[in-house]
Amino acid sequence: MSEPLILGIETSCDETGFAVVRGRELLADVTASSMEEHARYGGIVPEVASRAHLEAFVPTLDAALEAADVDLGQLDGIAVTAGPGLVGSLTVGVSGAKALALATGKPLYGVNHVIGHAAVDELVHGPFPDRFVALVVSGGHTSLLLVDDIATGVVELGQTLDDAAGEAFDKVGRLLGLPYPGGPHVDRLSREGDRDAIRFPRGLTSGKDKARHPYDFSFSGLKTAVARYVEACQDRGEEVPAADVAAGFSEAVADVLVTKSLAACERSGCDTLVIGGGFSANSRLRELAAERAAERGITVRIPPIRYCTDNGAMIAALGSALVRSGAAPSPLDLPTDSGMPLELVRV
Repeated sequence: MSEPLILGIETSCDETGFAVVRGRELLADVTASSMEEHARYGGIVPEVASRAHLEAFVPTLDAALEAADVDLGQLDGIAVTAGPGLVGSLTVGVSGAKALALATGKPLYGVNHVIGHAAVDELVHGPFPDRFVALVVSGGHTSLLLVDDIATGVVELGQTLDDAAGEAFDKVGRLLGLPYPGGPHVDRLSREGDRDAIRFPRGLTSGKDKARHPYDFSFSGLKTAVARYVEACQDRGEEVPAADVAAGFSEAVADVLVTKSLAACERSGCDTLVIGGGFSANSRLRELAAERAAERGITVRIPPIRYCTDNGAMIAALGSALVRSGAAPSPLDLPTDSGMPLELVRV
C-alpha cells in the first residue's frame, strides 16, 4: 500500500496554514500570518484573526496544492485542527475542511492542535520510538505528554496551571518595553545578559508543590517576581538591567521546563524527549535541554524553527499518522472544541 497523501489545515489562532504530506514526507507547507495586524493591539484579536483566515483560506490552499504538484482529487484524506484554539478561527478552518471533504468525497479528520506540535517532528527526524515524552510549549499551552502512539496513545502527564511559557514571555516583554510578540525579543535580549545575575523563582519545583504537581507548570509567580523587580528599580530611580532581567527570567523558565521533562522521561522509562510548539524556538531551552539530556543518555528531538510555530505541516503529519494507524474518519458534523483535552487525538 502506498503512503497516504494528506492535506493539513491549521487555523487555531492567527496563522492560516496548509500543507501536503505523503506518509512522513513533506511535499508543501504554506502559511499566511496575520501577526502584523495584531501587533498594533499588543495581542491577538479573535475577530481580526477569523477575518484574516477567511481571506487567506483559498489562496493559501491553492499555493500549497501548486507547490506539492497535486490536486484535491489525488488526496487520501483531509486533516484539520478541531481544537484547542480560538473558536472563531477554528470554525473557519473546520467549515472549509468540511466543504472540501463533501466536494471531493475524501475522509475528514478533525485533530488536536497541541498533539500536532509533537507529530510534526516525524517529518524531520523520522519515525518515533515505541514510547517517548513530548513537551509542547507555546503561547497558549505548556504540556507534558506520555506517548505510546502519536495516533492512538497519548496521556497528559502535566500542564500549566496558569500562564503558559510563551504567554509569560510576552508579558515580561511588555514589562521591559519590548515589541509584541515578546518571546523572540526577550530571547535575543537574554543572550546579552548574565543569567546568574538575578535568580528568579522556579514554580512548583520544591516541597509540597513539587510532590503534588510533579509534572505541572506555573509561571504566574515568576512573572510577578519580574514585575516587582522592575518596579523596585524604577522606584529607586535606577535603570532596569533589562538584559540581565531577560537572562534570569529565561533561565528560570528553561530550568523548570527541562527539569520536569527529563524527570518524566526517567520515571516513565523513556529515552527520547520530543519538544515542540512556538516556544521550542527559544535558544536557552534548546541549549539546556541538549546539555542536560546528554548527561542522562536521553535523546532530544526538536524540529527546526520553521516547524515550531503553527503550520499546516503539523496537522498533515498527525492526519497521516491517523490514516496509517487505520483510524476511522471524523463525522462530517464534527464540532470545534476550543478546550479540546490533550488525551483526545482526534474528534
